Formats: sequence, structure tokens, C-alpha cells
Amino acid sequence: MRRTPSVPATASARRLWPPRQIFITLASLATAILLVRAGLLESIVGSIVDQAVRNIISLILAFAGLMSLLVWFLRESGHAPAVKKSVGWGLLGAVALGCAALRIERVSGDLVPEFAWRWAPSRDRLLPQAAAGSRGAGEPQGEPAAAAWQPTTAGDFPRFLGPAGNAGVDAFAIPVTGDEFTEVWRRPIGAGWGGFAVCDGHAVTLEQRGDEEVVACYALGTGEPEWSIAVPARHETVLGGVGPRSTPAIRDGMVYTTGATGWLHAIDGPTGKVRWRKNVVDDIGLDPAAHALAVAWGRACSPLVTESLVIVPAGGPQEQGGGAVSLVAYDRATGDRVWTGGDEQISYTTPILVTHAGREVVLVVNEASVAAHDPADGRRLWSFPWPGHSNSDASCSQAHVLDDGRVFISKGYGIGAAVFEPEPGVEPLRFRQVWAQPGMLKTKFTNVAIHDGHAYGLSDGILECVRLADGKRMWKGGRYGQGQVLRVRGVLVVQAESGEVVFVDCSPEKHLVRGRLAALDGQTWNNPCVTPGRLLVRNAEEAVCYRFTAEAAR
Repeated sequence: MRRTPSVPATASARRLWPPRQIFITLASLATAILLVRAGLLESIVGSIVDQAVRNIISLILAFAGLMSLLVWFLRESGHAPAVKKSVGWGLLGAVALGCAALRIERVSGDLVPEFAWRWAPSRDRLLPQAAAGSRGAGEPQGEPAAAAWQPTTAGDFPRFLGPAGNAGVDAFAIPVTGDEFTEVWRRPIGAGWGGFAVCDGHAVTLEQRGDEEVVACYALGTGEPEWSIAVPARHETVLGGVGPRSTPAIRDGMVYTTGATGWLHAIDGPTGKVRWRKNVVDDIGLDPAAHALAVAWGRACSPLVTESLVIVPAGGPQEQGGGAVSLVAYDRATGDRVWTGGDEQISYTTPILVTHAGREVVLVVNEASVAAHDPADGRRLWSFPWPGHSNSDASCSQAHVLDDGRVFISKGYGIGAAVFEPEPGVEPLRFRQVWAQPGMLKTKFTNVAIHDGHAYGLSDGILECVRLADGKRMWKGGRYGQGQVLRVRGVLVVQAESGEVVFVDCSPEKHLVRGRLAALDGQTWNNPCVTPGRLLVRNAEEAVCYRFTAEAAR
């Protein structure tokens, strides 16, 4: 009888385990992932790579490694066909079940997803469709207030980034340790990434509640709703989240707000009555679908309110084949359009009124430039390139005019920070670059605070101090995620993406944490608000107000 040659046990075992080539491949991929996570990729590719890109590359490499192992197992290994089939169909079923049962609820600033059950409604849909007491879109809640709001004072926080719109507060001081703050109230709130504006004891913000975009006013002392205005609108993307993302502006007792889909409101503060409203997208004649693709994460600009105008970025493209419009100004009293200016696509920044070269200008960061406009008629006075696209590497950070007429600007996505100055003797003004640091102040979703010749900001989630004279990094420390920064005199109030508030010395000497406050729980991209004796913070799910005493402030 013919005998079948036997196979050595060692050879059989080798068929059951990956060959040396697979181990080398997996080891190489693991090494590549470690290089990416350690931040050494920059030395290989020769450019700055932010944390979100590192996460994506790590995911791709990990997926490639797992697929290599799976393909070997199914095609080349010595396991029984039944085992291969069971593993293959099991993995396919697990993936299908996961896709059917889970959805991405939100994504962090570093593109780390948070999952939720598909059948579970988002939290904003569990709230009332409008704040308590609202009588519907455009109608005031309750009886008119007994007295008009007092004029804005130096202690109020009447607009985006504070009294001067520059992420700085100098009218009072704030404590630096968490135990000096006492919680006054905490309440659920609709989704959105905007902050609070406060005047005369009233706090106003924008929220998403189901299919309604809501402007809501709360009593600062108690957190109780005072009035709300709702319009049928909802902005939602996987990467950008749900809801409006701007901060109201308050002036002379009037509240002005811009929504994520284009609604611009002028509301009487004491009564909550709508004086006028415009849908900017419709008013400018933009193509809604094309505009939504071009400005992919919703209109995030807050309104600029002057003596007579409300100025907001416009957008594009226009329905009749026109391009983009950079800015549009409306009459504060009537809502009539006064002028339009510029022909560049908008970004996610807020226009600001500043003095440059001896005259007032409206300074705005567009999709791919920084520009100054005449506030009287919208005429563009000067501009210089600043790279970006509002559906990818978008600009979210404000430009700052420095004391010597230079302009500071920063952003994420590997661009970093730069300072530009006017060329002497050239009319109209033309700018040249003084310095640029692609690895510093990569302010992806946030802004810098400027103090005593230094800029402080979250550079890809790490707090950093840079000298404005020459772009030298003074220090870098502390991981706070894609949060926000507000300077209150000599203290940096850092709103971490995790919800924690951290107090850091505003000093170029070193990164010194003075105290922490466990304020919120969960993803927080919203800017904090500070008034004398009050710290007000929020995220997409809740708002909380803290009290601190005048004696504690230094």
C-alpha cells in the first residue's frame, strides 16, 4: 500500500501563523503609527501636520495592518475552510450590525468620533421646541419688561470675544483658583457652539431645539428664561455638529444675531419683540445649495454693530451666475440694505471695527485673504492673501491690528501664525510679510489673546505664548484640546474642549496653571463669558453660571 508522505508538525504550524513577511509589514505599520502619534511625521514630509491629520493617518495605517492580516488569514493560512468562513462572515456581520445600530453623534476637534444609538434622538430634540414661554416665531414671551435695558458698561460682555471684540477684558480682575467660584445656576440648553452676550443682567445666546433655531434670553442672576424667538431652521453636519455657532451682539438695548443658515435678527432686548429680520442668503441672492457646499460648516460669524449699521459676511455664489460678496451692511433701525463690499468668499470669522493707519476700517478675514473696508460704503481699502478654503482648511481666527500698524493672523491646518506690515510709501496700502511660523499658534477653532507684546492661544490644542516682535516661541504647555481662550487682565481663562475651565498666568515667563474649575462635561467649543462677579460658560447641552466675589478679584 502506497504511503502518503507526512508533513512535519513545524511546517503545519507555519501555515497556521502569519509568515515573516506579514510580521514585517505589521511591524512597519506599527512603527509608522508611533511616528505619527509622536509628531515626527513633520520631519519626514517637511510640513506641519495637525493632530486631526495624524489621527486620520493612524486610522488608515491601522486599517491597512488589520486588512493585511485578514487577507492572509482568509487566503493563505492553513486553517480549515469552515474556520475561515466563520471568521469572515462573523466580521462582516459585526461591521454591518455596527453600521445599522450606531451613528456618529459628534466629532471632536481632532476628528475623534463619538457614537450614539441610531434610534436615540439627539439631546436638542428632547428639549421644548422653543424656550419656556415663547409664543412662536417672532413673537415676544410674556409681558414687556418694566424698564429698558441700561446702556452697555465697561463691565458688560456685549459681543463675541468681549467688550472690544479681541478676547481681552481689562475692566476688572478674576480669581485664579477654582474654590473661589460658587455655582449659581445650571440648566439644559439647546445645541450650538456660540457663546453668551451679557448686558444689564441679561444673558442672550443662540440654540438649536429640534427643527427650530432659537434666540434665547435668560436672567443672569437666576438662569430663568425671559424670552425666546424661534425660526424654522436647522444646521447639522457630521464634522461641525448641530446648531448655530455665533454669539449675539447687544447695543443700545437691541440684540442682533446671525444664525447658521443665514437668519439675521434685530430684537428689542426688554420685550423680546423682533424689530426686523433678514435671511442674508435670500437677500443677497445666493444659491443655497452651492453656498452650503462652499461654506460647509454653517455661517459662524457674529454681527458687527456700529452707530448706524449691522455688518455681516455675505457669501456666495449668487444664483444669477455672480460670484461671492464679502460683506453686507444693513441699517440698524430698519434692516434696509445699505451697501455690499468685496467679492471674496466668506470664512468663519467675525468682522471687527478697528483703527488702522489713522482711520476706522472694517477688518475681516475672508476665505483666502485679510481685507479692510470703508465702513461708510463698503469699499475695499486693502487686502493681502491668507490661504484657505471654507470647505476644508478654513479660517476661523480673527486678525489683530497691533499698535504699530502691523497685522497679526493665525490659523490651523499647518498654516500657523504670521505678522504683516504695510510697505512704506505705497498707496493704496500694500502689505509684506514680517515673519511666519507654520508650527506656532495653529489656532484651528479658536482665537488668540494679545497682551504686552505677546500672543497666547491654543496651538492645535496646546497652550502657547509667542512674542509678536519676531515670532519667537516663549513657552508651550498644557493640553486643552480645541477649546477657547479669554484674557481677563493678567489671567488666561482657558475653556478646554473637555469642559474644564483652567486659569493660567498671562506671562511670557512660563506656563503656570493657577487653578481649575470642573465646569462642564463633554465637548465644548463655546467661548466663555465674564462680567464683574460672574463667569458664564456653555456647550451644546448645558449652561452654568458661577459667582466670584469682588474681594477675591485682584
